[in-house]
Amino acid sequence: MIAIASRKEVAELAGVSEATVSRVLNNVGPLKEKTKERVIAAARELGYTPSSLARSFARKRSGNLGVVMPYLPKARLFSAYYFSEILSGIGSRAREEGYDLLMIFREADEPLDYCGLFRMRKVDACIVLGAKEEAGELEALRQLKKDGHPYCLINQHYEGESFHEVDADHVEGCQLAVKHLLSQGFTRIAFLNGPQAYSNSRDRLEGYMQALQEEGIPADASLMFEGNFSRRSGMAAAQAILPQLEHIEAVVVANDRMAIGLQQGLRELGVNTDRMPAIVGYDDSDAAELTTPALSSVRVPFYQLGEIAAAKVLELLENGGVNSGNEMIRVKLPAKLVVRASSLRTGGIQ
Repeated sequence: MIAIASRKEVAELAGVSEATVSRVLNNVGPLKEKTKERVIAAARELGYTPSSLARSFARKRSGNLGVVMPYLPKARLFSAYYFSEILSGIGSRAREEGYDLLMIFREADEPLDYCGLFRMRKVDACIVLGAKEEAGELEALRQLKKDGHPYCLINQHYEGESFHEVDADHVEGCQLAVKHLLSQGFTRIAFLNGPQAYSNSRDRLEGYMQALQEEGIPADASLMFEGNFSRRSGMAAAQAILPQLEHIEAVVVANDRMAIGLQQGLRELGVNTDRMPAIVGYDDSDAAELTTPALSSVRVPFYQLGEIAAAKVLELLENGGVNSGNEMIRVKLPAKLVVRASSLRTGGIQ
């Protein structure tokens, strides 16, 4: 049987990293001409063919980086800013490393057999989006870790577990939003959060509570509302908020879609500009600048989260997987508040 050369062998012969070999052969990114020539010469000498089939035989791998996402009928996930930005970051890095993306959808209420994806060689590594705090999901992730497969979670943390995670600092993000509103002189600040099954919802709640506590303002359960991150749930929250609007000066909302739905819902209920509470959204999606008034929002670096997760999980793969002495992936990126007209008090502190 003729042995098929691997990317690692090409890298060793050329004196470069495997990632550089991938970039040269996929013609990605700026590279020195001498580096390109060395890699191409090494590939020719070894008879290396960078096709997915060749990679599969040579490395006993599929060449696929799996991305696990929840299946939500009629949700149009790919049009959602959160998913589109993260997927763009993952895809960019995967392409640089010579991997294809395989999208895997799981039923929202059913845990996925992650290990089965590896047993059937559908994926070489996987990134999990939309994981929730549920017993079945937690057990599936524990098994994934136990079996030593390379994986990474984005935007979800499990207290007491040591999973590979890439996330943003949502405690700080929500603190920034509340402190900004407090600086405007608002003290009756409501909070429209997402489901508590998501750690980022719990983190935002913690940030909200901490910011109020630092100013000596007691938490008021009547000012706390919950949606499901959809625009429709923001509109539904408008009906719950309307009876208290006399006492509510501002609202922090856990994502822009709900914030936009809240704005729309209050308008449809007859709330004019003078009575509209100050609103801060979360994510800083493209739509935030298109609302009237333009929506203040906490910017989360979703693209970078995807890019880092892909880089880290593929590094795990190249270094032999989870149980090969690799360091735990724990990345937390900072969030940033972008102030626009929706949260400014007329004539107030700006």
